[in-house]
Amino acid sequence: MNIASPAAEPQVARARTPAWKRQTAILSRWLHIYLSMVSFGVLFFFAVTGLTLNHTDWFGQAEKTVQLKGQVSKAWLRQADPDAVSKLEIVEHLRNKHQIRGALSDFRVDAAQCAVSFKGPGYTADTFIDRETGAYDLTETRMGVVAILNDLHKGRDSGKVWSLLIDASAILMVLVSISGMLLILFLQKRLVSGMVTMVVGCVLCYAIYALWVP
Repeated sequence: MNIASPAAEPQVARARTPAWKRQTAILSRWLHIYLSMVSFGVLFFFAVTGLTLNHTDWFGQAEKTVQLKGQVSKAWLRQADPDAVSKLEIVEHLRNKHQIRGALSDFRVDAAQCAVSFKGPGYTADTFIDRETGAYDLTETRMGVVAILNDLHKGRDSGKVWSLLIDASAILMVLVSISGMLLILFLQKRLVSGMVTMVVGCVLCYAIYALWVP
């Protein structure tokens, strides 16, 4: 009578496991590890900025506002035609003269003045130009590093490319979660405890929402 050695038992168990299960387990483990690694930086960023966003009172105000004045060419304002304003020239002049950053968010024109606004993460610059004289007043506000991080977390005034990065990070978090769930399904010794822990976590989140969220 042949008795299988203890060392041979795992090999026998693997032989009895359907090939699709083994391949799914291997793929889930591979995805979970490498998705976690490739998304580490962006997920860590959003985790940290989640704290800074939720606890703005922990950080001192670093807001700095500067008042500036200047002059643009009256020819750019074209008073004879209220709608014919050289917007590109005005915007480029303001950027080059005052090193303004951020995207152009608004350019309003009326009979008396032009209002030009730039916005970026933790940054605003608002300019009011007198159409008769070409003189302008510019207010530039820089709100500090924490405000920049918080605006990046929210995707506020951060542009389309950063918005795509936020979408990508959300997709990565979903994939990491799904691959982790698939992986635990193949860990028989941890399956029950893992599923119970998941259910407890979900119930706890709902309980906090139901009991303490106004």
